[in-house]
Amino acid sequence: MLKEFKDFAMKGNLVDIAVGFVMGAAFKQVVTSFTGGIVSPLIGLIFNADFKDLKWIVKEGVADDAGKMVGEVAVLYGDFITNIIDFIIVAFVMFLIVKGVNSTKKKEEPKPEAPKGPSQEDLLAEIRDLLAKNK
Repeated sequence: MLKEFKDFAMKGNLVDIAVGFVMGAAFKQVVTSFTGGIVSPLIGLIFNADFKDLKWIVKEGVADDAGKMVGEVAVLYGDFITNIIDFIIVAFVMFLIVKGVNSTKKKEEPKPEAPKGPSQEDLLAEIRDLLAKNK
């Protein structure tokens, strides 16, 4: 069983998937940093607020002794939109990478058709004729 697992784990496709997963996770961090540090502040200029902190307050909260809001119910749509922007950027770059990899693969040439031999009926007719000759 251990040998089977080793053979499975060392197959090329599984290693490729693992490398892709690690690279994707690292790339996601770069995109999140880009969106949070560059895109969100620029969009935030439009709203005169930090874009990630945009929210729709459903129920007002009260400040406790430490000055922290307690009991507030809010829809954090700015954070949601930031995550959508992250997803779109990651998906677009992954699309470009897959498209680039697919274009570098050489296209398979169609296999030449094997020469067609006689049909089954032709062979049976030939056997019949040979049997008729030998009688």
